[in-house]
Amino acid sequence: MNDRPTLFAPHAFTNPDALAETLAPRVAAAVVAAAGDIALVVDPAGVIRDVAIANADLAALGFGDWRGHAWIDTVTSESRAKITDMLSDGAAREPSRWRQINHPTAGGDVPVRYLVTQLEQGGGVLAIGRDMRAAAVMQQRLLQTQQSLERDYIKLRQAEARYRLLFDLGTEPVLIIDVATRRIREINPAAARLIGAVDDTLTDQPVTTIVDPADREDLIAQLGAAGASDDLPAISVRLASGQPVAMSARLFRQGRVALLLVRLVPDAPSPGTQGHAAPIGAVIEHMPDAFVLVDARLDILFANAAFTELAGVASVARVTNAPLATWLGRPGIDLELIVGQLREHGTVRNVATILRSTGGRQEEIEISGVVAPYGDSQCYGFTIRNVARRLRSVPPAERDLPRSVEQLTELVGRMSLKDIVRESTDLIERLCIEAALAYTSDNRASAAEILGISRQSLYSKLHRHGLGNLVSGEG
Repeated sequence: MNDRPTLFAPHAFTNPDALAETLAPRVAAAVVAAAGDIALVVDPAGVIRDVAIANADLAALGFGDWRGHAWIDTVTSESRAKITDMLSDGAAREPSRWRQINHPTAGGDVPVRYLVTQLEQGGGVLAIGRDMRAAAVMQQRLLQTQQSLERDYIKLRQAEARYRLLFDLGTEPVLIIDVATRRIREINPAAARLIGAVDDTLTDQPVTTIVDPADREDLIAQLGAAGASDDLPAISVRLASGQPVAMSARLFRQGRVALLLVRLVPDAPSPGTQGHAAPIGAVIEHMPDAFVLVDARLDILFANAAFTELAGVASVARVTNAPLATWLGRPGIDLELIVGQLREHGTVRNVATILRSTGGRQEEIEISGVVAPYGDSQCYGFTIRNVARRLRSVPPAERDLPRSVEQLTELVGRMSLKDIVRESTDLIERLCIEAALAYTSDNRASAAEILGISRQSLYSKLHRHGLGNLVSGEG
């Protein structure tokens, strides 16, 4: 005889009629009400005949007032088809499944999952529902958490992309060293060029391999001291190629790993040139006026920070080796004339032209230039001054219009045809108004009549041309 206990396996009742005969009607109703948050008795016509509510929140929302109403009228429009399907499945005695239905209330839609079963008497159905608001809130929080994680991941990828771009395009040689192993974790292209190595060949190599064997002890001592202090001065070491550099290191942590950011700067020029070249370069870089140096083909060799700001570019690297004509002057006019004057006379001064920024904005400028030898050829140096602010500061009343045809023709090449036509129109209008005022001894009513315009229009034109006040006391 086997004395081992038999494991219990849940299954459906084999004689449901015996259960119905055993349970009293009140007990059966209590069991049905406890099976879910709400139970509905629906007749074959789809009308709710009775409601049992175990959830006080649903009762407060008016679910108990559905007696005598069609079940399909208590749901939202998108749930009506589900009600029809559940009633059809119940009438056909087909196996039912849980379906989510949304009920409109004053506080918003309430999701309820229903399971429908056929009633033996009357041909109706019994619908047992469970309130899904808590599950919906949980799903919403899960979705918000997923979206938040996705946004954080996107920000992380963007930050990594910006870091990689700055690291790779930076002109300063930089290495990242693992403190524990003293091996190179990353090296940017500028450092690889300075050391004379191919990109990525130094990755995971000991940092001591990049310096002269005689300076390796100094390098190790500097790296060790950098792990304990942030204010260490740079030391001079020689690279394996013999190039002297100034090396400085700074400790930072990535996760739980200690790393060193190592900067390599080629040593300063010899004392014979240090006293002149370095200050001149610093002065040009910090000049308030833009300065640009171009070769014989008018490609930019050097530009200071003021030029990059005026041109609307992010860095000097964006303009280096680019044609100066990309930004300076009207195409095919100004720059060719300026270069022609330079080649003929050697200098030009205060030539009025325009500078086009990368964003499409045009600025009025004055440019001066000089020719200088550059190897076997020549180069041109230009200083550029923005005069737009100075022009805007002049009051409209003091504006001098061209007074003759010769002065108008002098504007060709400095202004577009549209602007020249507008200037000539203003000139003619002003001259006619002045003549009318002189003819009528400054009687503005008579001057307006002679010109064939209203008095108010004359006052407006007088104000625009700076010829008098907007109003007049004359009759």
